[in-house]
Amino acid sequence: MADSVAEHIAALDDEDWGVREDAAVALGLFSDPRSVQPLIRALRDSDHAVRVAATASLTAVGQPAVLSLGFCLNDPNLQVQEAAASILANTADEQVYEPLLSALLNPNWIVRMAAAKGLTRLKDPRSIDTLILVLQDKVPAVREEACRTIQAIGEASIPPLLKNLQDPNWRIRLRSIEALALLKPQVAVAPLMNLVANDSDSAVRQDAIRALGEIGNAHAIPLLLDSLTTPSLQLKAIEALGNLQAVEALPPLMALVQSLPADAYEDRMEGCTDPQYKEELPPLEAAVKALAKIGDPQTVPVLMNALRSTLLRQEAAEALTHFGSAAKTPLLQLLKITKNDNLRRHVLESLSQLGWRPGQIRL
Repeated sequence: MADSVAEHIAALDDEDWGVREDAAVALGLFSDPRSVQPLIRALRDSDHAVRVAATASLTAVGQPAVLSLGFCLNDPNLQVQEAAASILANTADEQVYEPLLSALLNPNWIVRMAAAKGLTRLKDPRSIDTLILVLQDKVPAVREEACRTIQAIGEASIPPLLKNLQDPNWRIRLRSIEALALLKPQVAVAPLMNLVANDSDSAVRQDAIRALGEIGNAHAIPLLLDSLTTPSLQLKAIEALGNLQAVEALPPLMALVQSLPADAYEDRMEGCTDPQYKEELPPLEAAVKALAKIGDPQTVPVLMNALRSTLLRQEAAEALTHFGSAAKTPLLQLLKITKNDNLRRHVLESLSQLGWRPGQIRL
């Protein structure tokens, strides 16, 4: 009886790239361990289609190929490294924990990203320290994959992350905060509050505030309210208070929305060219969005007033859609009296999102 696997392995050396490709594809269907080394050699093939077929077949072979692919992560051939990492991203097991951990620091970002994905399969807490370093990676896709790995590890990653909040390197503290914000452990609330109050780096303090808003513990509200008076922390504090749906924040947030008179912008340049817009408007815009998240009907008059200003019109119109029937009546009243076409358009859009349709009532 003919040995089909052996025949296809031999065909990997054929002069015709099409024959080599067909052989590589067929070996994936057999999933025979004998094909592992020949398919790994095919990862170096001069033809792209053959390399792609070999990659797919090694993925199909699965566990028998894992250990050999771990060694390929250090192959001098960059194509082999990338292919091995991409395969292990979907097939890795404990045999390749150490190679994958080392690959997190590979000069090639594709290898780093795939290595992080492979470690997600393993969920090994020992990888936390290296993953935290990778959270500083210059490539966003690598950072995102490292975050997913930390999330997959779960509770076991929390103690080292909390310890790293005290690291002298502000970047380590910052990335650890980002990871904790993903995991949302309540045990992190007190250490994060301590960073907000005492850390020497403003970026760390800002991100700690953001994390507190995402973790969602009401114990942070007094500290966040105090942070509203610190210019460098104000914007993040507003956003966090909105995420916490902190009713205690209503008075300062409403006061903030009403704090900037429209005439302060008369004869000013457009927002894209006037740097003052970038300083003055973001906190007001954030406050409007926070009021929408808190959702207390007493804020509707404040938002209606903001709607009349071109400075906050878009944000206010969107915010009012969160208040249901409490916003419908004042919006309809404004629609009756306003002659401003731009304002009418925003009011109509808000009413539409609230379920109102023209013709339902007589204006």
